[in-house]
Amino acid sequence: MRIGIHEAKTHLSRLIPAALAGEEIIITRSGKPLVKLVPVKNSGKPRRLGIYKDKIKIHGDLCAPCLKKS
Repeated sequence: MRIGIHEAKTHLSRLIPAALAGEEIIITRSGKPLVKLVPVKNSGKPRRLGIYKDKIKIHGDLCAPCLKKS
């Protein structure tokens, strides 16, 4: 399905389920294709917590430069 950008903005809530169902949706401007609306692929793997433990060290207060008074 090809759809103009203005119409896509107006009907986005209808386009998302169509894309999730596998329909190819091309958003156009002045009849020229700009982008394709596609679902995000889920890797299915849970994120592993703590993979950077003991690899990153933070020294001092990170907020100190933001809190200094001029």
